[in-house]
Amino acid sequence: MGPHGVEEKSMLEILVKCNPADLTTFRKNSPYIFLDDEYCFEKWDPFHMKSLEIKFLHFQRAVIQRTMHPWERDALLVRKSLEEKPPLYNLLIELACTRTSDEFLGARKAFQCLYSESVEEFVAVKVQGFQRRLLVALVSTYRYEGMRINEAAIKLECQKLARAIKTDHRNKIENDDEVLRILTTRSKHHLKTIHKCYKEDYDSNLEEDLDDIQILRDTVNCLCAPPIYFDTAMSICPAEQEMEALTRVIVTRTDVDMKDIAAEFDRKYGAPLIERIEAAALGNYRDFLVALVKSGMAN
Repeated sequence: MGPHGVEEKSMLEILVKCNPADLTTFRKNSPYIFLDDEYCFEKWDPFHMKSLEIKFLHFQRAVIQRTMHPWERDALLVRKSLEEKPPLYNLLIELACTRTSDEFLGARKAFQCLYSESVEEFVAVKVQGFQRRLLVALVSTYRYEGMRINEAAIKLECQKLARAIKTDHRNKIENDDEVLRILTTRSKHHLKTIHKCYKEDYDSNLEEDLDDIQILRDTVNCLCAPPIYFDTAMSICPAEQEMEALTRVIVTRTDVDMKDIAAEFDRKYGAPLIERIEAAALGNYRDFLVALVKSGMAN
């Protein structure tokens, strides 16, 4: 799939100089875009017409997301996360775990205003089993945001997580209320300390030992290492979701932690994030995303 967006300036320069004969020649020489009709005219191939419409929409959507109130933007993304086929559990986890408690509370208020239902009931209806238990708990919590931690609990809770992971792994974790309690109620600073303790005691990263349970891996990364999560989110999506993820991350994190995300991207992939954008996007869409990244890195 080629770059996303449109080189608007070049397109305008070409089109304003074209006369009807030039346009006819263009259509006749572009059989992969225009189809010969039985009534002797060249008509747009519907697939390519839709593709071009989408290319123009990339910039529009990025601008709308950037100017939208963060509460409304996140409320719309909550809805999108579970209405996609298949559902985007990682997106819902991203919203619940990378925002501050007040930010996500605002999104929950906006969701009620927009849809006349709570985020909690929306998730509970859409999701089943262990995923429901985890996701409802994540969207319902209002975490402590301070730096105080429970020193006595750190070692004990680190051991509980390790025991759940290393004993009957998936079944044990998915049915362990203590794992759920720790991940859905403890402060981010407390969880980052547990993450560090786990690395020191077991010589491996917590999220790596959860590799085959993606929903928990995403939860841990969003809570303990957001730049790692965001860099992965921008890189492993299917083609049709790739630019949506890239746009979302850049638009929503420019004023938060873009410098850390860009540094992690460079470390992980050996190339600057801006180069990735320039290779994947065109025109105003490309320039807008690049400008946002540069602005975020300068803050």
